[in-house]
Amino acid sequence: MRTAIYPAQTQKRPILEHILLSLVLGFAAFFLIFGLFTAGFQFWYGGRVYPGVTVAGISIGGLSPADAAGEIQANITFPEKGRILLQDGESAWLVAPREVGLFLDTGASAAAAFEYGRSGSLIDRLGSQFESWFDGTDLAPALVFDQRLARQYLAGLSGQIDRPVVEANLGVQGTEVIVRSGEIGRTLDIDASLIALSTQVQTLKDGIVPLVIKETPPVILDPSAQAEVARAILSQPLTLTMPDGQSADGAPWVIEPATLAGMLAIERVRDGASETYKVGVSSEMLIQYLSNLAPNLQTFAQNARFIFNDDTRQLDLIQNAVIGRQLNVQASLTAIQEGLTGGQHTIPLVFDTTNPQAMDTTTAADLGITEAVSVQSSYFYGSSPERVQNITTAAKSFHGLLIAPGETFSMASQLTDISLDNGYAEALIIVGDQTVVGVGGGVCQVSTTLFRTAFFGGFPVVERHAHAYRVYYYEKVAGNKINQDFAGLDATVYVPLVDFKFTNDTPYWLLMETYVNPAASSITWKFYSTSDGRSVEWDTTGPINVVEPPEPLYRENPDLPEGKIKQVDYEARGADVHVTRTVYRDGQVYFSDEFNTHYQPWRAIYEYGPGTVLPTPEGEGD
Repeated sequence: MRTAIYPAQTQKRPILEHILLSLVLGFAAFFLIFGLFTAGFQFWYGGRVYPGVTVAGISIGGLSPADAAGEIQANITFPEKGRILLQDGESAWLVAPREVGLFLDTGASAAAAFEYGRSGSLIDRLGSQFESWFDGTDLAPALVFDQRLARQYLAGLSGQIDRPVVEANLGVQGTEVIVRSGEIGRTLDIDASLIALSTQVQTLKDGIVPLVIKETPPVILDPSAQAEVARAILSQPLTLTMPDGQSADGAPWVIEPATLAGMLAIERVRDGASETYKVGVSSEMLIQYLSNLAPNLQTFAQNARFIFNDDTRQLDLIQNAVIGRQLNVQASLTAIQEGLTGGQHTIPLVFDTTNPQAMDTTTAADLGITEAVSVQSSYFYGSSPERVQNITTAAKSFHGLLIAPGETFSMASQLTDISLDNGYAEALIIVGDQTVVGVGGGVCQVSTTLFRTAFFGGFPVVERHAHAYRVYYYEKVAGNKINQDFAGLDATVYVPLVDFKFTNDTPYWLLMETYVNPAASSITWKFYSTSDGRSVEWDTTGPINVVEPPEPLYRENPDLPEGKIKQVDYEARGADVHVTRTVYRDGQVYFSDEFNTHYQPWRAIYEYGPGTVLPTPEGEGD
């Protein structure tokens, strides 16, 4: 029989209970001791700063708030004794922090230190107390930064720092170019500098605070390059020339520097995102100068002049064509401005040119000229040498002249200026109701001959004016005879009021030739073209409604001697003449026209010297 022996259970239970009891008693003792220590610690530091607490490195643990404040006051002297260097480049200002508004609040600093470890939950408070005791806790002092004072101080500095923007200036005095370079404007940025100052003073350390400066550059900083352009422009006279191969009266035109300086234009212009000076000659003044030159430089295009060679049936050149030109003011302005700014001082003007229709190389075939289509002569027997001179001079104006198809020709437009300088002489002319001596007497012999050449050539007459009275020159034919059929076939021209015009209504050019033969007392006018088959029939009434001239007029002339009587005007009968013309082309009536002329009766006029006995009219006296 087996007998099992088991350990008695009642033997283990007292041991475990003993261990547990020991633990409980140990923790109880610990907490009792900790509680007593903590209570004692809190009691001891009840009115003092906890140990390990410092303010800006100054130990004030165990001190009452009042003592702590005194300790802080004694050791933190930065607001009064610290040094802050405010710097602007090479300029600097040394200030104490208190001057710029930094103050130390010792009471608040001590109070903050005293409150450390006394806020929050019990665990938080005990943790902070243990941390400061074990590792130490450094608190920042309570500082007051009065930005009003700091801003006021910086505002005072701005009076020394701020500098306004100075814009560059470029001008001219006489012929001297005056330059003032621009200056950059500087302004103290008080707000940004205040932030930098605040950051530095709160470190409680001496330091340098770079002031923040706003710089404002001038729109134009340096105009020296443009000044050199201006000096170059004024360095010598500006010479304006004609283009190569051309000439003109007055050329070249020289503008001296003193005058050029008055025409100089200095403008501010935008160059991309910036501005600069532009130097040149004033457009307005230069345009005015060029516009004054333009009329005298203008040349109208003129066809070459020819005569028709009856043997070769070709054209012989007698006067070269003239290329028309007109000053291009705008292009010349551009050329001058660009030339001057590019360093040139001799600059050719710019012209627009126009070629005439008939150049020197134009041929008879080009113009459709093959034959004489109308030839007429008039006679001036008994004319004075002066009158013959005027006829010859006027006729030259039309020799070799071309009239384009469809062109209405104006005689007045082609006459040279009727003056003594142009080869005319003084001779009798009709002015108003009398015949007087004037320059150009006899020109109407030429206009009358042209009228008849156009009349008998069958060309439409656009404008024609008869003389005030019958001039018997215009009724003379070869042999110094009078043919009254030619009465009413005269034409007068008095530039610019009275003109003679006719139209070349053919598809061919018309060439005119004039020939004066003083020995034969004749002027012959020829039209060369190509006949389009026209012919002319005409009829005249001859002088009708004839009116005898008034009695002669005698008037005293103090420049004549006594007994001298001089006839200064001649009598002529008044009359009316009616001329009709029918122009046929290829046997068909092309057009008809008529020319009505009224001649006034004209009395003789005599001048006599003072005291002269005048003749007695017939049938009167003793």
